[in-house]
Amino acid sequence: MLLELDTLDTESLNRLADERLLAVRIRRFVPRPLADDLGKQILGNGFATYANAPSIGRIGMAFYEAENQRAQMDDYFASVAHNLEELRRRCRPYINPIDLVRCVLDEVWPAGARLQTLWGRKMYVGLSRVVKPGVRFLAHHDIFAKDAPGSAEAESVVTQLACNVYLTMPSQGGELQLWAKQLSPDDFDALRGDSYGIEPDLLGPPSLTIRPEPGDLILFNSRRMHAVTPGTDQPRLSLSCFVGYRGATEPLTYWS
Repeated sequence: MLLELDTLDTESLNRLADERLLAVRIRRFVPRPLADDLGKQILGNGFATYANAPSIGRIGMAFYEAENQRAQMDDYFASVAHNLEELRRRCRPYINPIDLVRCVLDEVWPAGARLQTLWGRKMYVGLSRVVKPGVRFLAHHDIFAKDAPGSAEAESVVTQLACNVYLTMPSQGGELQLWAKQLSPDDFDALRGDSYGIEPDLLGPPSLTIRPEPGDLILFNSRRMHAVTPGTDQPRLSLSCFVGYRGATEPLTYWS
């Protein structure tokens, strides 16, 4: 269910899209010394928290936070240009790893890859997520059509991948847990109540557990349930985006 590669390729993306794989891992996508430097620079400028998941830190705004509310959506789109530049500023003089991911996807996928638009507006890409020591990232799934109901752009996505570049990791904990089982949006909402996620124990043992290392790139099916175990001594920082697959002859799209 996990494929480890030196470089991302078309076949591995196809196998992820067709759900023949649960995850793909590219070790040292960012060299370890560079990951260490980027982690310090990004975290050193501070971070906010998710509006609907206050235990999780973030730099930039996730579209998920808009919760289909017009005012929050306007805030999201209004902040796109600023947030793109802010992440690049924090990475200088180095390249933003998500910009590198964007280039690789465009080069590897036969139909190319591009920034996702929604209702004629470009979306943000490159959310920085911070999980503090002792915090468990609850089990959840990510489904674009659920976050943007009625949108042809969102509903046309056949497979949605999560794409994470890891920059800092605790010395213990911080594992990515993945479940092959899929919960319907209604079943998930019934279990989570007012929370953004559910206790992983409710799902039984994970199908796959991965402990990322700084510099790793990991892609997995975000429509499957996933969680993060608590870490010990330092924050777990990753740069993330989603990748939308709409068929072998269609361009990939990415957003956060």
